[in-house]
Amino acid sequence: MTIHELKTWFSTVELPQAPLYLNPATKINDVNKFLESYFYPLEISPYSKINEPFMERLVVFKLLIEANL
Repeated sequence: MTIHELKTWFSTVELPQAPLYLNPATKINDVNKFLESYFYPLEISPYSKINEPFMERLVVFKLLIEANL
């Protein structure tokens, strides 16, 4: 899945209410800020190795939302 596809998907789905846990170590207090802060570095440098965890967490968040729809 591309960054653009993910961004489009998140813009069309009803986002869950915060706070929620992405995993036991990652608590999301503000869903919109979470998305904004994760997409920003990916848009600036999409192929950087250091940004891979951002993409992975966005995909996990998408799967979490889909599982609860």
